Amino acid sequence: MPLYLDHAATTPLAPEVREAVVKALDDDFGNAGSRTHEFGSRAKQAVQAARAAVASVVAADPADVIFTSGATEANNLALLGMAAEGTRTGKRHIVTTAIEHKAVLEPLCVLQSRGFEVTYLPVGPSGRISASSVLEAVREDTLLVSVMQANNETGVLQPIDAVADGLADHHAIFHVDAAQGYGKDLVPLRHPRIDLIAVSAHKIFGPKGVGALISRRRGYARAPLEPLIYGGGQERGLRPGTAPVPLLVGFGVAAQLCLRDHDKRLQRCEELRREALEAFGALDFDINGIDEPRLAHILSVAFRGVDSEALMLSLKDLIAISNGSACTSANYEASHVLTNMALSADRVAATVRLSWGPLTPMVPWAEIAARVSSLQSEC
Repeated sequence: MPLYLDHAATTPLAPEVREAVVKALDDDFGNAGSRTHEFGSRAKQAVQAARAAVASVVAADPADVIFTSGATEANNLALLGMAAEGTRTGKRHIVTTAIEHKAVLEPLCVLQSRGFEVTYLPVGPSGRISASSVLEAVREDTLLVSVMQANNETGVLQPIDAVADGLADHHAIFHVDAAQGYGKDLVPLRHPRIDLIAVSAHKIFGPKGVGALISRRRGYARAPLEPLIYGGGQERGLRPGTAPVPLLVGFGVAAQLCLRDHDKRLQRCEELRREALEAFGALDFDINGIDEPRLAHILSVAFRGVDSEALMLSLKDLIAISNGSACTSANYEASHVLTNMALSADRVAATVRLSWGPLTPMVPWAEIAARVSSLQSEC
């Protein structure tokens, strides 16, 4: 098998997470909603422990955590779940960026079809929105502000803490898609003015199929969300259905590891980044997005004159990489992120995304560079 360098799409299970999931499958198979026997009680305790662990990463209260199937569902609940409030109050304006994940952009398109007005802010070649442009776009009738924590293609971190500061005296709900940054960039998500945070377990070495929407209280009130599905009172009535206890247990352990191993993980990811850039030093390439601030484990790079599809084919036996978001790769189209950064069509077509993790073994950077060099020499 080639070496896996597509951690921005999904991560492998951490050994401790796998062990916890398997144990929960065997021991905590009860329904967490069953209050009449020990099996239900044990399952409920396991869910409560997971809820506390997920909340601790962002310094939230465990009661703030609404478990979902992942960040996509959490984003949908955060955005579509506010539609009724917008209609009721007449606040039907939303501010966001042009580089959000499709899990944000597509629900916003649905809201537009229902009469909401959405302001999409450009980012420019840096790949980073300015907090001032976000705040200048906010109006009295703004219901929601939605800005991602870190871009999934470039790894560029957005100034969510500065946006949160600027919204201190405004009523708008502040939503952050933190699928890429949760557990990696710790401090910004702890800002108390961020109302809604969407996260996925499978981006932090946890299992697929589980995530959360973290809904903080502001004063005594939370965002006035309405459920998208009905049929039970679980998750404060916002996400009905039987809790997938083993997945939640795995999510909780993955969250704990984010805190325990944060510094060590960051150091290893920075080390791999330095090695990559040193190996690529003699090549003709461009890095997409400003170098700082950014996530340490994502490198969006365009090797001049080399088509990304041809490069991925050349490297297929060596490494597994991508040239865009996994959510749109089945039908390849030019990246909306890179296009909205005003990059040339040639540069967009030449871009690949390499993303690794703290458990990634030695990467054959020299061999990768040699194959890129061979392709460039043919151009």
